[in-house]
Formats: sequence, C-alpha cells, structure tokens
Amino acid sequence: MEDNFENIIDLLDQGKVILYPTDTIWGLGCDAMNTDAIKKIYKIKKRELDKPFIVLVSSIEMLKEYIQDIHPRVETLLLYHKRPLTLIYPKGKNLPSILMKNKKIAIRIIKEPLIAKLIEKFGRPVVSTSANIAGTDFPKSYSEINKEIIEAVDYTFKYKQNDPQPGSPSVIATYNKKGKLKFLR
Repeated sequence: MEDNFENIIDLLDQGKVILYPTDTIWGLGCDAMNTDAIKKIYKIKKRELDKPFIVLVSSIEMLKEYIQDIHPRVETLLLYHKRPLTLIYPKGKNLPSILMKNKKIAIRIIKEPLIAKLIEKFGRPVVSTSANIAGTDFPKSYSEINKEIIEAVDYTFKYKQNDPQPGSPSVIATYNKKGKLKFLR
C-alpha cells in the first residue's frame, strides 16, 4: 500500500495529525499554520505548551518565508550540509506564536525526499516532534511507537513502517550574529 499525497494534504488542510517518517525519527506532524492542530499534538504527547516544536520545510526558499533573515554562512552551510540539521533562528515570522519562544523558531530543511515532496506540494511547513509521550524515550523505529500515539493520530504513513534502520534525532544548533554555530544537541 502506498500513501496518497492528495489524501494526506486534505487531512493536513482539515487540521488533522499525521504520524510520519522524517529524515531522523518517526514524528507527529500537522499544518504548522493551524494552532488547533498544534494543540492536538501537545495533547497527544502530554507535553507542556511552553515547549515549542520544530517545523519542517522543503527548501531554503520556503525557509526564508518563515525567518526574518539568514546569515550568509548559515545559508551556505544549509546548501551543502548532508545530515539533518535543525537550526534555531533568532526571529521567526509568518508562523503562529505557539511555535516560537521569544520570537525564536526551530526549523529543519527536511532531507527525506518523499516528505520534502509532500511539504512542497502542501505548500506550507509541517510541525515535527518525536512520536512519543513527553518524558519517554523517542522511538528508533515504527515498531517502537507507543500504541496510544498510533491510535491518537488521524493518519499513519505506510512508507518506512518496515524499515529496520534505527533513526536518531537531528543535531540542533543556534548561531550568533557572525554565523558561528553553537550545538545544543
């Protein structure tokens, strides 16, 4: 069975929550512009509202729609960096405040081709957070996802459910005014 993009995009448009394979680990996602859908993910994860999620975009062009500016060194890094890298940008824009903390926003340009294509077709960023209950270990594969999570979402991707390759979270970094990175994870 394959995942139908038109169906998934309709669900995202309706504020539904999806369970999907990212370029790192399995994640819970929704339309990053839909505050009610974002709150559903907080409820599913049993996570405190003051801990923002990251956002996935499909390209540098899409990224630039949601941040004030990007340091040239950081943009060059993103063009050539092959591994998943989540950056915390100092000033987000055009996103709900629930996703930002002190105007900062964590965004990753997704490297997983199928999900990048989905986000590109959707035309908006997608929330991404590990598919686990807050305070528990993140699942390294689909088989490790808590049944409570699977039952709470509106759609589960079939793609990569049987992938035996364990995933791991992305590197998270921030940067200063000179474009120098500080790694947080």
